[in-house]
Amino acid sequence: MATSLVLTILGDDKPGFVEVLAEAVTSNGANWLESRMTHLAGKFAGIVHIESPDQKVDAVLAALDALSSQDLQLAVERSRAVPAAGKHLERIVELTGSDHPGIVHDFTRVLANRKISIEELTTDTDSASMAGGKVFRATAVVHVPETVDLADLQNDLEELANDLMVDISLGDDH
Repeated sequence: MATSLVLTILGDDKPGFVEVLAEAVTSNGANWLESRMTHLAGKFAGIVHIESPDQKVDAVLAALDALSSQDLQLAVERSRAVPAAGKHLERIVELTGSDHPGIVHDFTRVLANRKISIEELTTDTDSASMAGGKVFRATAVVHVPETVDLADLQNDLEELANDLMVDISLGDDH
């Protein structure tokens, strides 16, 4: 059998950060399955899903724990497969507009109210060359339960877009 582990990592961004982590995983018989990593505000942050043979989990955990001496913050959680809660449609929702506090909260509240799960969320800001200020962009891959009427969801998103003065689009299948 194998054990799934989900790692969250954070540290000062410097060359070799990912290689050190990959070495700890691989040298102890674990397999790197998927990850999301990025540079944010001078820090390197990421999440990694690895799988380890049950008999090697303790060695993997010890190797990962040793990385904290290299100025890395690391949290490890054991994971188990979670059965899907009913059927869903996968969609992409994109939002673009002038940046201001509360956009992510308002956007995610509309999704949560309809029991829509966020599979992946990417956000960023960029300078608005013509108007000054910043432009906020969000792209979300969401799981929409089949019980949700897409026309009603579209109406909710359009209402939010008007309230926030942003553009929001609900795309087709991901």
